[in-house]
Amino acid sequence: MNHLRPIEHTAYTGSSVRSDAVAEAQKEFVTKVFGWMTAALVVTGVVARGVFTSAALQQFVFGTPFVFFGLIIAELGLVIYLSAAIHRMSAATATWTFLAYSALNGLTLSVIFMAFTSESLASTFIITAAMFGAMAAWGYFTKKDLTGLGSLAFMGLVGILIATLVNLFLRSEGIYWIVSYVGVLIFTGLTAYDTQKIKEMAVMGGSEDTESYQKVAVLGALTLYLDFINLFIMMLRTMGRRR
Repeated sequence: MNHLRPIEHTAYTGSSVRSDAVAEAQKEFVTKVFGWMTAALVVTGVVARGVFTSAALQQFVFGTPFVFFGLIIAELGLVIYLSAAIHRMSAATATWTFLAYSALNGLTLSVIFMAFTSESLASTFIITAAMFGAMAAWGYFTKKDLTGLGSLAFMGLVGILIATLVNLFLRSEGIYWIVSYVGVLIFTGLTAYDTQKIKEMAVMGGSEDTESYQKVAVLGALTLYLDFINLFIMMLRTMGRRR
C-alpha cells in the first residue's frame, strides 16, 4: 500500500495549490473593488463639500427645484444605465461613468452638509464605516451561504422604498423613524451579502489584465458604494444632529 501514498499526497497538494490560488485571486479582486468604492466615496465627499463651501454652487444646485430634481433624475438614470449596459461598455467608459455618478451624487448629497452639523457628520461617518467594515468582513470570511439574508434584505428594501413614497404624502413621523431604523438593518445585511457575492465574482472576472475583470470590479464597487451611502444616510436619520 506504500506506493499509494505519494499519489494521495500529490492530489492533496494539487488541491491545496488550487485553493490557495483561488483565495489569492479573490483577495486581489475584492481589494480592487474596495479601492474603486473608496475612490467613488472620496469623489462624492469632495463634491458635496465643495457645494457646501461655495455660494455659487449652492445657488446652482438649490436655486430652483428644477435643477435639483433634474440632478436626481440624472443620477438615477446614470446608475440604471451603468448597471444595465456595463457589459456593452469599454472598461474605461464604465469606470468614468461610475465616477461621474459618484460626482452627481455628491451634488445632491451636499444638502446633508447644510442639514447636519459637521461634528454629527464626522461621528456618523466613522460609525457607519466601522459597521460597514465589520459586516463586509463577516460577508467575506463566513462560510455560511448568505443568499437567504440577501433575499430578506432585498424584500425589506422594496418595503422601505414603498413606505418612503407613501410617507411623502402622509408625512408621518412614526413611518419616518421606522423606515430609518429598519433601513439600518437592511443595508448592514446587504453589505455582508453583497461582499460575499463580490468575492464569488472573482472567478467570473477573468485575469486582471482583461476588460471584463475591470468591468466586473466596477459593478461590484457600485454595489458596495450604494450600500455604504444608504447606510450612512439611514444612520444620519437616526443619530444625526441637525443644524
